[in-house]
Amino acid sequence: METGKTAFPNRRAAAQRNRAKILDAARAAFADPAAEISMAEVARRAQVGMATLYRNFSGRQELLEALYADEADQICAAARIEPGQTPEAALTAWLRLQLDFIPHKRLIIAELLEHTDRDDITSHRARAIEAGRPLLTAAQKAGQVRADVTLEQIFDLIVAIAKINGSPGYLRPLFETVLDGLRRPPARAG
Repeated sequence: METGKTAFPNRRAAAQRNRAKILDAARAAFADPAAEISMAEVARRAQVGMATLYRNFSGRQELLEALYADEADQICAAARIEPGQTPEAALTAWLRLQLDFIPHKRLIIAELLEHTDRDDITSHRARAIEAGRPLLTAAQKAGQVRADVTLEQIFDLIVAIAKINGSPGYLRPLFETVLDGLRRPPARAG
């Protein structure tokens, strides 16, 4: 056995896995609007001890902020056109991802707004808009999406739908109606 070697890389990997487990467990827990979620419940669901939970997140607010930032990162990373995908299909898939995040965002944002500077939440929205703007621009240039709408307006529609008290099954047709309205209307015969 060599002396002077440390096990820090293994510890770092374990710490990263624990952090990911905590975030995954918290994301699932906060997706249930009826649940009362405590830090102990998050630790139980993540199958980690309280010390591990608090080593990663010093409190509930820090956990919620990390969850929201993590989801914003995922949304930003997904803003791309895959090979063989039309710009409209890429934009639509990306906007559907936004809708999929609504169930767990609702409780997180409501609680964060009580204890966090609104600018912190707004900065994540701004990052997502900047990430998605090239998708909208490409779809508009291709003539597949209306030219008279901005990504900010689309996000406002998503937020309006998210405020409706209903299950994902209830909200999805409303969202699909918005997507239908984004498509460029056919030229009128005249």
